[in-house]
Formats: sequence, structure tokens, C-alpha cells
Amino acid sequence: MEAAPRRALVSGGAGGIGRAVCAELVRAGLEVVALGRDERRLRALADELPVRTLVCDAADEDRVAAAVAALPGPVDVLVNNAGAAESAPLHRTSLDSWSGHFASNATTAFLLTRALLPGMRERDRGRVVFIASTAAVAGAPYTAAYAASKHAVLGLARVVAAEVAGTGVTSNAVCPSFVRTPMTERSAARIAERTGRDARAAEEALARSSPLGRLVEPEEVAAAVAYFASDAAGCVNGQSLVLDGGGVQS
Repeated sequence: MEAAPRRALVSGGAGGIGRAVCAELVRAGLEVVALGRDERRLRALADELPVRTLVCDAADEDRVAAAVAALPGPVDVLVNNAGAAESAPLHRTSLDSWSGHFASNATTAFLLTRALLPGMRERDRGRVVFIASTAAVAGAPYTAAYAASKHAVLGLARVVAAEVAGTGVTSNAVCPSFVRTPMTERSAARIAERTGRDARAAEEALARSSPLGRLVEPEEVAAAVAYFASDAAGCVNGQSLVLDGGGVQS
């Protein structure tokens, strides 16, 4: 009897990185479920790729429980990708912005991992991959809420790794610099608005902020996720892979 394909759940699955991750995992032969809040974008994703979709606010405990109950079966790979990013000086960072970043970036990862990890432990097989950021390992001006929440994501990845060490489950994080996504386009637009630059010049400034000298492509992030999700990475646990051309050390 032919074995059933492994199943992956990707939060933020209809975003720039999420879409690339879904495509890469489909190519790797996994059955992919994309989770997100925007039903329209999820429908568009399902029109492009052979994925299942679930509409869910992954920062809501009850909705996460309902989404997990609606899954067609066990999840072998969890990719915690949902997130948000805004920038402001610390003294202009509102409590709503702070709380919102933690809800989108850290709480989503916490709730999904908490819900799915017991099943992985019971089956003694699973991969949890967190999409963090270079902001998770180094501070930068005007990123208090974002950087702190991504530090929380990386801390959670390491705690999970410590708890599953010696089992068939692993937990790792991918930490890219600025990625060519709509989120980065919005960041460039905000910089342009504040500085009077045009959006292209603002994007180039973001690209030059890392040794790579360009934006990271979503497919490059997806390739790192696919490695951590693969059987070949069974001996890799508790690691953070930085994608920035060699600037930040994890």
C-alpha cells in the first residue's frame, strides 16, 4: 500500500513568503494546507497551486482550535510564517502596535505549535519551522515592536527544540533580511513618505542595509524551509539559518 504524502500547514500561506513556501513544499511532494485571514487571497492561491486553504485568525485561540479540528489529517510539517511589520521610533511606538506585532508574529506561532506539537510527539515524527528575521538576532533602529516580537519567535523555536531533543521532531528557524514581498514594498513606501525619496530609492536603501546588497527572494526563504522540513534535516534541531549574505551571526 502506497504511503500517504506528508502534510504541511503553512500559516500566512497567501503572503509573499507563504506563497513561495507552499509552492516549494508542493514540489517536494507534500500535501499543503495554507492558513490565512484573507479569504480572497487564499482563493487566488488555491487557483494557482494544488493546496487546501483554511480561513483563520491564528492569533485567536478558539479559531486555531477549530482550524486544527477541520484539518483532513495529521500535520507533519508546521511552518509558522504569519506575521506583520511596521516601523517607528521607540517613543512613537504605540501599545496597540506593540501588542499587534506580538499577536501576529509570536502568538500565532505559539498557538499553532502548541496545538500541533503533541501529535508530532505522539507519532515521533515532525518538523516545526519558524520564519523569524535578522531582526530576531540583532537590533535595528525604529523596529522595537517588530524586533522584540521576532526575538520572541526565535526564543520559542529554541524552547521547542529543547523540548523535542532526542525525538523524531525538530524545530528550527529561518532568519531572512528584507525579502521581496508586499510587506517590504509597504516598508519602502513608508520610508519614501517620511524621507521624500521615491519608493524605488527607498527599496534600494533597504537592500543595501544587508551585506547581500539586494533583497532576499521569497524562493530563497522557501528553499531553506524545505530543507528544514526534509528527511535530510533529521539531525538538525534548534538552529537558526540567517539569510543576509553574511552580516548577522546567529
